[in-house]
Amino acid sequence: MLESICASLKMACTCEVIGLACVVALILSVSAKAPYQMRMFFVFFGAGAIVMLCVPFMMLRPRDYRNALVPSWCFRQLCKLMGITMEVRGLENVRAGHGSVVIMNHQSALDLCVLSYLWPVIGRGTVVAKKEILYLPFFGFGAWLWGTLYINRSRKTDSINSLQKEAKAIQERNCKLLLFPEGTRNSKDTLLPFKKGSFHIALQSKCPIQPVVISKYAFMDDEKKTFRPGHALIQILPEISTEKYEKDDIQQLIDDCRSIMQAEYTKLSKEGLALSSKKQS
Repeated sequence: MLESICASLKMACTCEVIGLACVVALILSVSAKAPYQMRMFFVFFGAGAIVMLCVPFMMLRPRDYRNALVPSWCFRQLCKLMGITMEVRGLENVRAGHGSVVIMNHQSALDLCVLSYLWPVIGRGTVVAKKEILYLPFFGFGAWLWGTLYINRSRKTDSINSLQKEAKAIQERNCKLLLFPEGTRNSKDTLLPFKKGSFHIALQSKCPIQPVVISKYAFMDDEKKTFRPGHALIQILPEISTEKYEKDDIQQLIDDCRSIMQAEYTKLSKEGLALSSKKQS
């Protein structure tokens, strides 16, 4: 019995190694895109491997934001190995004494690196993500273990109910709810229109909104398939109080937040471009 189990385990490991070798060989065969594809492979595979190693320990305290601290540190080291560094500014604007809705611009899968830099400093964080991420091997379950809230965007009723629960958590446990109000990835010079979900939560819980702006990834281009070493800036802006806004003022609140973030995004991106160019030279 024991021998058959060992044989099965050996077979499984062998299959995984062969599968990994095939994937790497396939990527390398596309020589023109190899640098970009290899880096993206390391982002996804690295994140999954890191979480896989941490899952047994995270299961000891499920749904606890502290479970993400070790994976965050490991992922920062992985990014550094690829030549990607980030700098967090505005730490003085973080208020640990109360909860808030943290809104960020969304550019690519590399935003995982941004979250790994923010997690140790932002407070009791909870990320809102689309339900499809739950099914990513190892990473999806690991993210659930550190408290990620998965929503089914195709079923608005479920999404609203889930977000209402988080609004309560903001009030009762001083949670920081991290969302991407653009709703999809955007690497252009102008931020996309913001969706209303984040702002409904903030108004419902009467908590402040904390804008966080990430400079444009000048070292990365998904369309041209380029991904070089570079540096990004993460600016935590002062909180925006929602006290003066009523439910009917939600569009004004959205416009005010987007205007502040767009101005900072333009400024940060210029600086980030100069720093990345210097790093590549």
